[in-house]
Amino acid sequence: MRAVAYIRTEGGSPAEQRSAIESWAAREAALVLAWQIDAGVGGATPIAERPGLTAAYRAIREHRAGVLVAANAACFSHDELVAWLIERAALSEGATLVTADGLTAEPRVSPAPRSYTRGAVDLARAYDRVVVRGRIRATQADKRARGERIGNVPYGYRVAADGVHTEPDPAEQEVLATVRRLASEGLSQRAIVLHLAAAGVAGRTGSPLGQTQVSKLLRR
Repeated sequence: MRAVAYIRTEGGSPAEQRSAIESWAAREAALVLAWQIDAGVGGATPIAERPGLTAAYRAIREHRAGVLVAANAACFSHDELVAWLIERAALSEGATLVTADGLTAEPRVSPAPRSYTRGAVDLARAYDRVVVRGRIRATQADKRARGERIGNVPYGYRVAADGVHTEPDPAEQEVLATVRRLASEGLSQRAIVLHLAAAGVAGRTGSPLGQTQVSKLLRR
């Protein structure tokens, strides 16, 4: 069993919480892959204001853990709505909530119970959107770090032979260098456009580069 541990200092002695979680891990043959701590955070504090808890969700995703464990339920929250949102967020990452004192949070049915207000449900949906955007950004950052293409190929580059990575396009790199040189010499964007047109420089569509395109190239 792969787990991520969560400690909230306002929920009791951090040392005692850690000891309880370690005892639980030994008893359940669980592997705790990450420990995240929130200091000075109240039990009713929402997820967005708990850096330790949000880091725990990232750790769940990174380590593919199936359990988010705390010493007891109060360490997660003593507020029913916040507890439900914490559980929902964990479930969205593929993990269940477990407490070292032996109580496991059973998944609640979706949508939220009727006792929750429309605002609470909207809050949960908003959190889901934040999670999705975060995953997209993380994926894009990972692809960018590996030099893989993300969306349209930026001007100055082309798709490599493997169809995945990008590589400099010599012709477009020369145009980029020319645009930057002319700008450094004090030419206006309009003058640069006229210079490129006179030199027969065309964009990817075959039309001359316009002022909007030149402006974008200079901002890169």
